[in-house]
Amino acid sequence: MTEAETAEQGGGESTFTVIVAAVANLGIALAKAVAGVISGSSAMLSEAAHSVADTVTEVLLLTALKRSEKPADEDHPLGYGPERYIWAMLAAVATFVGGAVFSLYDGIHTLVEGEELGDPLVSYIVLGVAFLLEGYSLRTGLKQARGEAARFRAPFRLYLRNTPDTAVKAVVLEDSAALIGLVLAAGGLLGGQLTGSGVWDGVASLLIGLLLLCVAWVLGRSNAELLIGRPLPKPMRERIRAELVAVEHIEAVLELTTLVQGPREALVAAKVDFRDVSTAAQIEWACEQAELRLRAAFPGVTRVYLDPTPGHAQQRTEGLNPWP
Repeated sequence: MTEAETAEQGGGESTFTVIVAAVANLGIALAKAVAGVISGSSAMLSEAAHSVADTVTEVLLLTALKRSEKPADEDHPLGYGPERYIWAMLAAVATFVGGAVFSLYDGIHTLVEGEELGDPLVSYIVLGVAFLLEGYSLRTGLKQARGEAARFRAPFRLYLRNTPDTAVKAVVLEDSAALIGLVLAAGGLLGGQLTGSGVWDGVASLLIGLLLLCVAWVLGRSNAELLIGRPLPKPMRERIRAELVAVEHIEAVLELTTLVQGPREALVAAKVDFRDVSTAAQIEWACEQAELRLRAAFPGVTRVYLDPTPGHAQQRTEGLNPWP
C-alpha cells in the first residue's frame, strides 16, 4: 500500500468514526431532552445538553477533516493540514459552552430551587438505549485508535495521549465521558426515586458538568499544542538523525527541526555537515537518498529540507562560527 493510499484510508476511517458518533449523538440528544421534560430530571436535561454539544463537536470535526484535505497551493505551500486543529479547538469550546456550562448551571439551580420529580421510567429506557448507541460509537473509535497504535507499534494509552489525529481522540474521550455521564444520570434518577429528593439529581448534573470540563480541557490543550507547533516524539527524532548520518557523504546532523502538520503529515528540516571532499553532485544525490530513506522509514514524513552547513570545527577555522 502506498503512502497516499495509507493516508486516504486513515482519513476515511476518521470520517466514518466521526459520522457514526454524530448520528448517534443527535438521536440521543432528542430522546434525552424529551425524557428530561417528562421526568423533570435536571441530570437528564444536562445529558441532553451533553449530547447536543457532542453533536456540534462532531459537525466541527467533520468540517476539520474536509478542510484539512485540501491540497497545497501557491498561497498555502505547506498545505491545509493544521486547519483541522483550529476547528477541533472550536469543538472543544463547544463542549465547554454547550455542555459543561449548562450542566453546572442546571445542577446549581436544582440544588438551590429544588425540582419536582416525574415518572423516571421513560428516562431509564432512554438511558439504556443511549448507553448501547454510545457504546457502539465508542467501539468504532477505539477500533480505529487501536489499529493506529498497532501500526505505529505504540502502547494504546501512549498513542491516544500523543496522537495528532484529534478527531479520533475527541470521539474516544467524548464517548467515554458520555457513558460515564449516563451512569451518573441514572444514579441521580435512582437516588431521587428512592429518597424523594432532587438533591441527587442536582449533584449528578454537577458531576456531569465537571466531567465535560475535563474533556474540554484535555482536547483544548491537545489542539493548542499542535497549533503552536509540536515536534515529532524524541525517539523518532533520534531515529531520523541516525537515518541521516547513515547516508554516504553525510558527516553529522548539526541541527534538526521537526513539525507535526497533521495525523499523517510531518516536516523534517536539518542543517547537515557533508564531507568536505564531496562534490556538488554527490551532495545532491546524498540529499535525494536521505529523503528517500526518511520517507521509507517514516511514511508520515511528507516534506524533507536539508541545508548543507559547515561543521563547527570548520566554522571556527574559517572564523564563521558566532559561538565560541
